Amino acid sequence: MLLDALIILHIAAGLTAVVSGIDAMRVPKRPGRHPSRGRIYLGALAVVAVTASGIAIARPHTAYLLILGGLALAAAGTGYAARRRRWHGWLRHHITAMALSYITLLTAFYVDNGPRLPVWKLLPPYTFWFLPAAVGLPLLLRALHHHPAPSNTHRASHEETVP
Repeated sequence: MLLDALIILHIAAGLTAVVSGIDAMRVPKRPGRHPSRGRIYLGALAVVAVTASGIAIARPHTAYLLILGGLALAAAGTGYAARRRRWHGWLRHHITAMALSYITLLTAFYVDNGPRLPVWKLLPPYTFWFLPAAVGLPLLLRALHHHPAPSNTHRASHEETVP
């Protein structure tokens, strides 16, 4: 009974993270929706990680999901910190960390659920581990291409001024 409630909360938080993450990626990067959705994403990921802990205790064979959840949360926390602290090159750090967090979140979902999903269940199991990265990393590289690294001599680049 308690495990069922934990799993329901875990699923709801995971869906919230997926939707808020997509929304944060697609809206303009300025005060308002982007940071609001990013905070929702980070909070939902924290719930996913906490509930994954409880699920892993009840079902030790799922402990690898706890590791993936922890990595996703750590990456998102790093992205959030880069944005808040605005260290040199913060925007590229923010983009990279948040993208890696999202890729890791989707990897955990597909590794756990892929074998039961229509079409996905036809794929070899190793696909669930690599397909999110195969799709997400080129998109990350594209985003980084649009936000080149600031030069060391000119720290007041556009990158440092984006809210």
